[in-house]
Amino acid sequence: MAAIALAPLLVRASEPQGAADQQQSGNARTRIQDQGEAAMERVKRATARAKTPTKASPFLPGKADAAAQRRAFEGINRRKQNPAMAKRVEADVAAARDALALEREVASRRIAQALGLEQPEEAALAGVVSRASAKRWVPVLFVSSSMPVETLRTYAGQLERASGVMAFRGMPGGMRQVAPMAKLSAAILRRDPDCEGPACAMRDVQVIVDPLVFRQHGVTQVPALAMIPGDPTLPYCERDEASPRAAHIVLGDAALSGLLEEYGRLGGKEEVRDALAYLARR
Repeated sequence: MAAIALAPLLVRASEPQGAADQQQSGNARTRIQDQGEAAMERVKRATARAKTPTKASPFLPGKADAAAQRRAFEGINRRKQNPAMAKRVEADVAAARDALALEREVASRRIAQALGLEQPEEAALAGVVSRASAKRWVPVLFVSSSMPVETLRTYAGQLERASGVMAFRGMPGGMRQVAPMAKLSAAILRRDPDCEGPACAMRDVQVIVDPLVFRQHGVTQVPALAMIPGDPTLPYCERDEASPRAAHIVLGDAALSGLLEEYGRLGGKEEVRDALAYLARR
């Protein structure tokens, strides 16, 4: 009887718990459904973005805008000019052209000197060379590439003062090789022996390669000095075996002044007068 009496109480006590379980189950389904719908919405948005075409990269127009071009040129023309800057640019351009022309002239002259193709300058110092002299004798020093470079450099300095010429029988390495002779000539004529490059200052001395002048004067030993009348640097086509020759040949490893004085003692005082005057004045 007691158990029968408690049964309704137990049934009533279990009813609220069953209702709570049902409510929790309903809330879980709702949350799952909401999350599923949100996930589907994200998938739809991603799919839509993937289908949307991307923007094309920028490109230049196929045809130029005439109006834009006109405006650009008008703006350039309206730009304020600086007269001082324009004059400076013109002066710099003119100076660069002059420097380039001078450099070309100097380089050409050095090459001609090295190959013996350029005629010597005949400008005389005022009061040194007699104007009444109808004949001019040029000191020609016969040398060889086998001589020490320092000796050749010393003679080049003395010949520059006397307006003389340095003559070689041939070129080192043979007549077909110009580079060794050009290198030797540069080493001889360079004022500063430590200078390198085309900008180095060179002595104003004619260097010729002339086997004909050696043969004409019978020179077999160097150094040797001859006072040759006229122009000893003329090309072969303008000379022959009958070209003017020196009256004497002075041999010996001596200073140029000593060679000139010895030439004068041999009877060539008139020939060496101008050369000695050059040496005395400079």
